[in-house]
Amino acid sequence: MEKEELNQREKAILRSVVQQFILTATPVGSRYITKNYNIGYSPATVRNIMSDLEDSGYINHPHTSAGRVPTDKGYRYYVDSLMDIEKLNSKEKSLIDRSLNILLDETDELVKITSKLLSSITKQIACVTYPNLESGTLEKIQIISLASTRILVVISIKSGLVKTITMELDSEIKESQIESVQTLLNERLSGLSFTEIRNTFKERFLDVEDNQKPIIRLFVDSVEKLFKDDITSERLIVTGAKNIIQQPEFENPENFQSIIELIEDKDVIIHIMEKSSGSRSEEVYISIGSENIEKKLKEYSFVSKEYNFGQIKGTLGIIGPKRMEYSKIVAIVDYLATVLSEQFKSR
Repeated sequence: MEKEELNQREKAILRSVVQQFILTATPVGSRYITKNYNIGYSPATVRNIMSDLEDSGYINHPHTSAGRVPTDKGYRYYVDSLMDIEKLNSKEKSLIDRSLNILLDETDELVKITSKLLSSITKQIACVTYPNLESGTLEKIQIISLASTRILVVISIKSGLVKTITMELDSEIKESQIESVQTLLNERLSGLSFTEIRNTFKERFLDVEDNQKPIIRLFVDSVEKLFKDDITSERLIVTGAKNIIQQPEFENPENFQSIIELIEDKDVIIHIMEKSSGSRSEEVYISIGSENIEKKLKEYSFVSKEYNFGQIKGTLGIIGPKRMEYSKIVAIVDYLATVLSEQFKSR
């Protein structure tokens, strides 16, 4: 859809309304803009422009106030066309670099530190997913016998991550059968992505020997479970409840209750994280208010970016009130994703 274009006067007033509302969380009047923003227009002119912006759906005014507040459409125009992304200061960069530049053997710990760091700097809810194996390349499969009818499948990705699953067979199997199937699996699947494996697994193993069939049949029946890596609550770290409730919006008990429910409902957060991961990974993704399908997110914005762990990716982002400091939030999310990618690259 083609974006509606505003003239220079309308852009100046809309920018002023958005920036002032972000700072104060109170409706913005024409007189205040005239006195505090060097825009060169009279109060009457500003009122007329604000009226036009309201008619076009960029701002509206609460019934209890003569001032205006940005609408979702207004925020979107600001983010896309009016916002100047801030540069992080040396103190903020140093904090991020120092916090992530640590020797950790566990990816798990680095993801948790990233989430806490993101929430503390932005004062919003931080969400970080573990790297998604879906886009990785299979390095090898190991099958370990746990009992006569139970095996442990260890799936290794070239980036260094592993996925383990315990599986039950209908009949007893011998160690020689396991070794034979393990060799066959690696010969035919190594170097393929999870998607390729899921889509072609059955066809690749139509000609197996009789002693290999019980385990291969189990793999065919479980291919979605074995070679699919959706975001789940176990793979999502959410932090920042203590930080976000300090925002003025949450002095209202109803708003306070809604944010607590949102934090507790990880399925809602997972849904928006999955949607954002399909966007252009080199850019920061921004979803505002009504752009979010989930009802619980209608009053919030989401800002995220993918980070790289070798060939595979994870996502980090923040959820906060639509009245967030987008210019700074975008810069923080972008920089943190870059530093995290570099940290994984150097391991």
